[in-house]
Amino acid sequence: MFNFFGITTVIFLVIFLYFYLTDPRRTINGLLFNLFFGSLSILLIYSALSSKNPFLVVIGLVPFFVILFAFSFGLFALMVGMFINAKILIKKEGRRFSNYLTLLFGICLLLLILISIINPSRFLSVKIQPLYAGMTFIILYLFVNLFNFLTAYFLYQFNRPKYNQDFIIVLGSGLIHDKVPPLLASRINKAIEFYGKQATVTTPPTIIFSGGKGSDENLAEAEAMQNYALEKGIPLEQTIKEDRSTNTYENMLFSKKIMDDLHGANYNSIFTTNNFHLFRAGLYAKQAGLNSQGIGSKTALYYWPNAMIREYIALVVMNRKRHSIVIGVILGFSILLSIIEYMVL
Repeated sequence: MFNFFGITTVIFLVIFLYFYLTDPRRTINGLLFNLFFGSLSILLIYSALSSKNPFLVVIGLVPFFVILFAFSFGLFALMVGMFINAKILIKKEGRRFSNYLTLLFGICLLLLILISIINPSRFLSVKIQPLYAGMTFIILYLFVNLFNFLTAYFLYQFNRPKYNQDFIIVLGSGLIHDKVPPLLASRINKAIEFYGKQATVTTPPTIIFSGGKGSDENLAEAEAMQNYALEKGIPLEQTIKEDRSTNTYENMLFSKKIMDDLHGANYNSIFTTNNFHLFRAGLYAKQAGLNSQGIGSKTALYYWPNAMIREYIALVVMNRKRHSIVIGVILGFSILLSIIEYMVL
């Protein structure tokens, strides 16, 4: 048994490292790491419990009880955390709809807990119970997918680009009264920080400020961002404005065209954005054919849960075809079973 778990763990580790090291911008990296970590946990628990050393047995029981607690009370703890976070976020950021995501998620978790307690399937006809089971599997699928996304997101935070970049792309996020707001300023500051560190060891990179003009703005984001950087001491000749883009995908696509025109295909580039947006931005870079990794600026801790829910929703929309197929198969199979039950009974 030990050999089986050991070989399985090594196989999962090798597969994960291959995928992650070849391209950290893959959502499957989260799934592969979770498979490796789960296999490793089982191996360690089995090794500890099968040994005759009381100390190792105690160590082996720790992850066992952690997993048991997570399955027993994790959903409730997460729900309470979402409600607390929603209160803090709304107080600090205002009553915009986008700030209610943690509250809505907390309500959904509360409903799931109530449903699990009530167990409405016992009141349903045998003929439609497959449909109820299908909905349960869909919710489980989305939760597993969310967990894999969060894992892939955290793994991507360990990305550390080398100081050999030709370009840094700063992704726009909107102006407030034609001024650079704190959220956007943190992205520019991250680029300036990297620029300064590279300048101490080699030729400094060119910073591309990417962002077009919004309908409620008097100047393009790129211009406001460039002005901000110039005030921070960045030389004008080391900056470029990309002022046509209206979303993250266009940020990447239009910036790539600028870099291709200047250096052909032979250049190194990175992009800067807020850390909660980092992984999805990397996926957009990949879609645009840009071999560029990102570095993220820090985000206030209270803002992170709401931002991650928004990022996950956006990621689901990006991969809506794949998710539609999976959910469609589950629903189709459930409906088929219900029809069979109806015909039999």
